[in-house]
Amino acid sequence: MTPYISVIIPAHNEEKYIARCIRSVKKAAKEVAGNVEIIVVCNRCTDRTAEIAGANGARVVSNEDRCIAKVRNTGIAAAKGEIIVTIDADNRMTKGTLKEIDELLKSGQYIGGGAPIRFERYSFPLWLNDLLCRVSFAMTGLYSGIFWARKETFDAIGGFVDKKAMEDVATAKLLKKHGRSLGKKYTTLRKNYLLNSTRKYDDLGDWLYFKLLVKNAGTFVKAAFGKTEGVDRLLDELFYEYNDRH
Repeated sequence: MTPYISVIIPAHNEEKYIARCIRSVKKAAKEVAGNVEIIVVCNRCTDRTAEIAGANGARVVSNEDRCIAKVRNTGIAAAKGEIIVTIDADNRMTKGTLKEIDELLKSGQYIGGGAPIRFERYSFPLWLNDLLCRVSFAMTGLYSGIFWARKETFDAIGGFVDKKAMEDVATAKLLKKHGRSLGKKYTTLRKNYLLNSTRKYDDLGDWLYFKLLVKNAGTFVKAAFGKTEGVDRLLDELFYEYNDRH
C-alpha cells in the first residue's frame, strides 16, 4: 500500500530511545485513514539503533553526513508519502498529531508548520525553558520541534537548509516565505505537541542550557553575525559526542 504520510526520524546512536519514539508514531498513525511509513535515518550509528528500528517496523536508511539537515533530507528523499513529518529520535508525538496535521493541510490554509514543545518532566529551570520557547515561537511564528508539510513543498524549497547551526529556524523561514507566495500560512499544531526528552537535563542538570548561554555568550554573538564555527562545534559536542558517550 502506498504511504500517505512519511515520518522521518533522524537518529545517531539512539538505541535507548528509538523504540519509544516509533511507538508514539504508531499510536498516532492509528488515528489517520491513510497508510503511514516510518523512516529512521541511521546517521553514523555504531550501536543497535538500526536493528531496533527495523524490529519495530521502521524502514531504515543510512546517512554519513555530520549535519542534521542533510540527515533529514536523506529521509525526505527516500519518502514515498504525500505528507512529510519529522521528529527527533529521543522525542515523542502525542496521539492526535498526524490526524491534526492531515486536517490542517487538507484545509488548504496552511503550507505546513511545527508543534508546541512540552517537556517530559518539569522543574523551575525547565519551566523557564518552556516559557522561553513559547515566547520565542509566539514572537517569530517560526515553530519547529515537529516539522510537517507536503513532500512537494519540501521539494520546492530544496528540503532543510544545509547548515549545522539554526537549520530549523532557517527552514521554517523558507516554508513561511514559500507559503506566503501561495497565499498560505505557516502555523503550529493547536491540540497536540512534541513531548521533548529531558535526558540531557537528567544527566547534566536542569540549568544546562542557561549555563551554556552564559558560558558561550561570545560564541552566540559571533553566530548572530554569521561566524558559526563555534556554534557548530558546540552542536557537535551536544549531539554527536554526547550520544557517543551515552
